[in-house]
Amino acid sequence: MKPNAHRVVILGAGPAGAGAAYKLRHDARAEVTVLEQHPVPGGNAGSFDFAGMRVDFGSHRLHPACDPDILADIRGFLGDDLRDRPRHGRIGLRGRWIHFPLKPVDLLVRLDPAFALGTMVDMVRKPFRGKVAGDSFADVLMANLGPTICESFYFPYARKMWGREPSELSGIQARRRVSAGSFLKLVRKVLSAVPGLKPPGAGRFFYPRKGFGQITEAYVAAAESRGANFRFGRRVTRLVPPAGPTDPWVIEASSEHGEERIEADQLWSTIPIGLLARLVGAGVPPEVHEAASNIESRAMLLIYLALPVSQFTEYDAHYFPGANVRITRLSEPKHYAATGSPAGSTVLCAELPCNPDDPWWSMDDAALAALVAEDLATAGVPLPAAPTAVLVRRLRQAYPIYTTGYERWFNTLDQWVASLPKFLSYGRQGLFAHDNTHHALAMAYAAADCLEPDGFNAARWQQHREVFATHVVED
Repeated sequence: MKPNAHRVVILGAGPAGAGAAYKLRHDARAEVTVLEQHPVPGGNAGSFDFAGMRVDFGSHRLHPACDPDILADIRGFLGDDLRDRPRHGRIGLRGRWIHFPLKPVDLLVRLDPAFALGTMVDMVRKPFRGKVAGDSFADVLMANLGPTICESFYFPYARKMWGREPSELSGIQARRRVSAGSFLKLVRKVLSAVPGLKPPGAGRFFYPRKGFGQITEAYVAAAESRGANFRFGRRVTRLVPPAGPTDPWVIEASSEHGEERIEADQLWSTIPIGLLARLVGAGVPPEVHEAASNIESRAMLLIYLALPVSQFTEYDAHYFPGANVRITRLSEPKHYAATGSPAGSTVLCAELPCNPDDPWWSMDDAALAALVAEDLATAGVPLPAAPTAVLVRRLRQAYPIYTTGYERWFNTLDQWVASLPKFLSYGRQGLFAHDNTHHALAMAYAAADCLEPDGFNAARWQQHREVFATHVVED
């Protein structure tokens, strides 16, 4: 590394932070220090041990839509540990179980006849519904899909996922979060399951043998082997912008070892964009603080149940859009890695979206386990035995909530961040995005690509941002 190389400090060691650290060091573009408040990398895409198994923070998969260069790097890191797996989930819809991803035969045999007829009628009527009247989540999906699918699936699911009425959510929530947001896209999804019509990777996913967090852990190891410095257990307490063109950023952090002051020529942040105004503090305009207070994220309770059986069901995930069940998804991590071990036991992970001021948030583990058991019985898939262990993890910022008009608040924050010298906010949290892990890694690689010997190429980054705006979450 040249003596005058950039000193880049990255906040956060999730996929976006670790991916950028690796790419910067691989291309010898900068000296890199990564600060992470937790003792391990991965963030919400990390893994941990519970009841003799490796489990994730919810349900995660690496999608085949991953950029080929990024996928090649991950394959190089993990080798045979990166497994190519078939998707095998199901959706509880109006008292019936429908395979997910959707299969034509399954739809013909298992779909509720009234639902199927209503959907066909809505499809025929679509050309006569006219243009979208407004730009809410409800407006966009109702115009494109009609009332049957919306009122039976997307609307109740939205209320559970984001805690808002569909009319209170921005149309962007539909465009960025619903990959089958039109009949044409829905038909394409169904046809993608037909042999001979399948696009490459359809109905499959990649998953590491040691849990999804193994991806980020591998990026950290690769970055460290090339000289990146990861400091875990560091909580950033203050960010001091450069006083002049040649001055550095100063990052103040605390840990069990005491207080630290770190200087950076470039400061890159993957932490929630709404936290930045508080960390910078002095000199931040009032309208930026107001915008930060109006950016909302949905919290999530992850409830893990250890069961004394080898398998709960054959399905890797169950989806529950109905209002009569409080959880939104149940995954069985053992199926993702397909290791078959440990024998005689398995773990379930139930996802319960909520807010930190909801009663669920403060429930104890036993009460939440009972809630999950009750929901599964209601859904027709009761637990085969009492849990032998329960663990609850609480994520305060699991998903961004795009309320109607949120763009005003985000744009205010985004413009302020862009005005900060030698600063970059990126990644899912940094750009307030719903994106998958492969999207976060794409942002990381793009950021590294924009760091040139003379500084950060903001014009090129803006071109990448235009691509990021087209990302749609892969289900």
